[in-house]
Amino acid sequence: MLKAGLVSLAALAALSLPAMGADCPGLVDGPMGTVASIVDGDTVLLDTGVVVRLVGMQAPKLALGRPGHTDWPLGEAARTALSDMALGHKVLLRYGGERLDRYGRTLAQMFLSDDDDVWVQQAMLASGFARVYSFADNRACSAPLLAAESGARAKRLGIWAEPYYSLKQANRPQSLAESEGRYELVEGRVLLAEPAGRNIYLNFGRNWNVDFTAVIDQKAKSLFADGGIDPLLLNGALVRLRGWIEDRDGPRMAVTHPEQIEVLATQ
Repeated sequence: MLKAGLVSLAALAALSLPAMGADCPGLVDGPMGTVASIVDGDTVLLDTGVVVRLVGMQAPKLALGRPGHTDWPLGEAARTALSDMALGHKVLLRYGGERLDRYGRTLAQMFLSDDDDVWVQQAMLASGFARVYSFADNRACSAPLLAAESGARAKRLGIWAEPYYSLKQANRPQSLAESEGRYELVEGRVLLAEPAGRNIYLNFGRNWNVDFTAVIDQKAKSLFADGGIDPLLLNGALVRLRGWIEDRDGPRMAVTHPEQIEVLATQ
């Protein structure tokens, strides 16, 4: 159960964070509206009928009556935090990538236009009620969002005090295999970065049938090249990866864009 003091952390964090212009220039202004209801910790409905998926972050999921789904820990807490911050406020949507998802939801960064342009995603991350969650076609603002998440994680705010969301270790493949189908943050040292066929593999152990592996496919390689990044130079690097865990010849993660990898140390 969420402590009363934590419910207001998102709002308090929002008041102390800088406006968007200083942190993430280049976004394109979209429509405005008033937040009429909160679906979950990363989805809102505007009075205009627009459903907004707050791009760039992932809050704990709620089942919302869907068969076969269960609430993630602190899902209601995240919805409460977002409600305390945004419900009833006028907002401006800004785009930095793909504008609609397959469900017809608007993908946007959201700012409280009646409250000093508070950046909702940054505030939710800074208060510990979300993790950074980017896509190959929606990667804008990743650096300041990662910084906000990092601060909350260091202070063990919100989800970061809940074991379900703890950082996973790449050298514990059995534990990672148990996380199949879950979005995880994984830290470890790359034992070997090597090309094989059309892909690049970041191997975190010597047995590729058992140990954790990150896979960068051909399409993703182009995005790395566009950013002047060579994944093969990650040999020996200590990294943090974020993505969905699959169980395929041991636990693995598909890396579709560079923002999924944070380099913590090169040696």
